[in-house]
Amino acid sequence: MENLLEIKNLSIEYVTDDRINKAVNDLNLKIREGETLGFVGETGAGKTTTALGVMRLVPNPPGKIVSGEIYFEGENLLDKEEKDMREIRGNKISMIFQDPMTSLNPIMTVGEQIEEVIKLHEDLPKEELRKRAEEMLDTVGIRKERFDDYPHQFSGGMKQRVVIAMALACNPKLIIADEPTTALDVTIQAQVLELMKELKIKFNTSILLITHDLGVVAETCDYVSIMYAGSSLEYGDVERIYNNPLHPYTVGLFNSIPSLDEDKDKLDVIPGTPPDPSNLPTGCKFHPRCSRCMEICKKSLPKSIEVEKGHFVSCFLYDKEMKEGK
Repeated sequence: MENLLEIKNLSIEYVTDDRINKAVNDLNLKIREGETLGFVGETGAGKTTTALGVMRLVPNPPGKIVSGEIYFEGENLLDKEEKDMREIRGNKISMIFQDPMTSLNPIMTVGEQIEEVIKLHEDLPKEELRKRAEEMLDTVGIRKERFDDYPHQFSGGMKQRVVIAMALACNPKLIIADEPTTALDVTIQAQVLELMKELKIKFNTSILLITHDLGVVAETCDYVSIMYAGSSLEYGDVERIYNNPLHPYTVGLFNSIPSLDEDKDKLDVIPGTPPDPSNLPTGCKFHPRCSRCMEICKKSLPKSIEVEKGHFVSCFLYDKEMKEGK
């Protein structure tokens, strides 16, 4: 199957007067058509910056893409003119932001906002435009009679449905969903995720789902990439990684989830805190917090190793060449 999106050696920095924050470091990633990739990591791991990089929306200044390539449908997005990117955004690649309250314009009706997205990419008569927007509302489970209502007349979950309708309005190939359920309560979260799964199948859309919730990934994703300090430490299909987590950081994440089977007074935690992006440690970025740290981890950066088919991990524990002393 063809890769729809392929990120190669991507690095993004935020430069201020006195420091350089390395938000994304030499990141490699791929998503095939019709797949959902979960992008998991703590706050500050570089997940949203990567998404903004794909959309070419990294705020400049202070942010800039330092190196790398982002291929979408075989073409490098970093070589494209801004006018070409405007054609791609919303049409071929759409983004759902984490807070629907701030994603919608409070002085425009929800119907007008969906119409606006369609109007940017398609030249349709007014009646056809309204009909398309009403169909999109209906698709996400909102009655078309609510076309002329304003965002403040909707609950949080309904607002997020409107945002999803806007993202799908031009039938994009890829949707980047940045923590799409963070601002919602648990029952509404489940409804919104179920809706996204249904619409992904209906529209044959690929999804890059940014989250810190491993339960959401298990429920909705085909593949998962574990992010830490701007790099992917482990990548593979959800079943393999959930049944056989290899990187000490991934193991730590799973151990910190409460289990119904075990009776524990305290949850296991990963010691320490994520590193300061303006002062990243040498070698493996996780080594100061790792219980299995070796001398080499402090000095050298581990390469990504395919431990089993389709399951990659960046860790010296799995480097056969190192163990054989080559």
